[in-house]
Amino acid sequence: MQTEELTELVIKALEDLKGQDIKAIDVRGKTAITDMMVIASGTSDRHVKALADSVVVKAKEAGVMPLGTEGQGDNEWVLVDLNDVVVHVMLPRVRDFYNLEKLWLTDASAAEESDPVTKVKRLRR
Repeated sequence: MQTEELTELVIKALEDLKGQDIKAIDVRGKTAITDMMVIASGTSDRHVKALADSVVVKAKEAGVMPLGTEGQGDNEWVLVDLNDVVVHVMLPRVRDFYNLEKLWLTDASAAEESDPVTKVKRLRR
């Protein structure tokens, strides 16, 4: 599965369970760890867990086996590693504290990257 297709699948899985403030960030050329990072917020620790679980289930259904998940103990920040796409699902206060968007986005790309729908459409080109 291509990175763009996997990113779309992740965003759809998060949207289906009402994930909040979903951002897709293209980190190719910035790190060798992954190509895309998807960040989303959940409203509670149960919601964070459900969102991460949904991503894992949808990825497996599409034939993509997650390399691993982290943070499922307290469910404040759950990371799902899908190799080409790394998914971070966090409580809003944890997301505000770590501010991953600021870490990975430059000022020039911030506006474009902030809308996952625009991001996915741009990836399809």
